[in-house]
Amino acid sequence: MTELLRVESLKKYFPIEKGFMKRTGGVIHAVDDVSFSIFEGETLGMVGESGCGKSTVGKTILRAYPPTSGKIIYNFDAKPVDVADSSLMQLRLSGFRKNTQMIFQDPNSSLDPRMTVMDIIAEPLRTNAQLGMGELRDRVLELMERVGLDGRYLKRYPHAFSGGQRQRISIARALSTNPRFIVADEPTSALDVSIQAQILNLMAKLQKELKLTYLFISHNLGVVRHVSDRVAVMYLGHLVELAQNQSIFERPRHPYTEALMKAIPIADPNVPSGLESAPGDVGNPINPPSGCTFHPRCRFATDQCSAQAPELRDMGDGHFAACHLADELELDGIKGRHVAFR
Repeated sequence: MTELLRVESLKKYFPIEKGFMKRTGGVIHAVDDVSFSIFEGETLGMVGESGCGKSTVGKTILRAYPPTSGKIIYNFDAKPVDVADSSLMQLRLSGFRKNTQMIFQDPNSSLDPRMTVMDIIAEPLRTNAQLGMGELRDRVLELMERVGLDGRYLKRYPHAFSGGQRQRISIARALSTNPRFIVADEPTSALDVSIQAQILNLMAKLQKELKLTYLFISHNLGVVRHVSDRVAVMYLGHLVELAQNQSIFERPRHPYTEALMKAIPIADPNVPSGLESAPGDVGNPINPPSGCTFHPRCRFATDQCSAQAPELRDMGDGHFAACHLADELELDGIKGRHVAFR
């Protein structure tokens, strides 16, 4: 498989400013030493509790946030570009901006209520392409048809559409520059369950037709299991597990991944589910726990876990886990059961 994106030791810290002089009184470790690759044509699902850093990873690899340190290397047309070390002008000249796009979580806030559908979808084209007015309108109509919107709605404003239709507008905007890589940041969490399925099916269809690569960020493991080729699990700014979809759901190798799976509902009335989760609260990203950041909540924790941070190790068959006890633990997964959408 061709590697489209490689992230090496990525860190993103946010300073905490205090007082009238705005002195830095600490930093939030939003993303802390994360490394992974995404291959062309695949969907990498990224999951974790709220505040684990998954959305920050997505925004940082698109340079919406400048990284604190690390490398973000894209391989477009066999020309590697380290966007972490590139200026804004270099990003545009290299084709990075038009080859990468984002679908945001809430279409109500990501669409400008003062702009028509025509202007919303055409905005990236006006920035990244040189098209006449007729060509621009034709391209917008083509995109609307592709995502299942009627071209008669070209001059309408976002408030006139349902939540699902607004997300279709967001997808059309993301497709406008013919990107190769899209970060989808919880694109279905603001939608009803029936509409979620429509949007997921649309994204799968577009991926097949346009040869797209997705980073699909979500807290819903049912959705991630449905759409992903591989799954990455984040906890408190760290990548704690990465594996093929079937492998991670049938046999997780990190206790946090097991806790996530026990907390979700199973579509079987005879199976108790959705009642368990890891004890305690997520650690403080300003002052993370020593060693393994999950150890205060882990039922298997040892003295080594609190003293030494585990490395992300290959457990075989491309299954990576950051746990000192990954070789010894027998953890419960979904085991073929149907996970309900939430």
